[in-house]
Amino acid sequence: MHDMLKSYLHKDLIEAGCDEAGRGCLAGPVYAAAVILPQDFRNDLLNDSKQLTEKQRYALREVVEREAVAWAVGVVTNEEIDRINILRASILAMHRAVAQLNVRPEHLLVDGNRFMPYEDIPYTTVVKGDATYMSIAAASVLAKTYRDDFMLKIHQDFPQYHWDSNKGYPAPVHREAIRRYGTTPHHRMTFNLLGTKQLELEFE
Repeated sequence: MHDMLKSYLHKDLIEAGCDEAGRGCLAGPVYAAAVILPQDFRNDLLNDSKQLTEKQRYALREVVEREAVAWAVGVVTNEEIDRINILRASILAMHRAVAQLNVRPEHLLVDGNRFMPYEDIPYTTVVKGDATYMSIAAASVLAKTYRDDFMLKIHQDFPQYHWDSNKGYPAPVHREAIRRYGTTPHHRMTFNLLGTKQLELEFE
């Protein structure tokens, strides 16, 4: 039995959890979400967001959107990622999410170990934050499902890349499609799209 996720780091502050989805993908934007939950928010399903099925994630999204004090989603396109790099793009997506919150947070809880200040709001980075804090787990559910929605939409135009199943991650079937059909306007051109080993083979 795992321990319950923590409700907050600072009890007396309005705290927003932030997380992103799609950092390691070869195609599509990076999405981030910021979520302020009520302090007494409890949900057993949310307790281990990494273990969730797709169906559970979408069910949780409805709960989070209904019960959160505030929530927002930020997006950074693949063109922007290529221009500023994926770390900065992930942070920018979180900034864009925080900027859209209709309640201003007094503290940010950020998943991971890298962040840049947003305005003058204090923040704490938390490695494996989505397995530690409710608000980060909630943000991870929103970021992932909204990004999945987008990938399913663009899959209609480019079915040969199988984004409906790989969501733009470097699955073998995705890399094979890049090799056969080339890239799309959604691909991140600064990424190692074919994987180094395949690149070496091509030049033999």
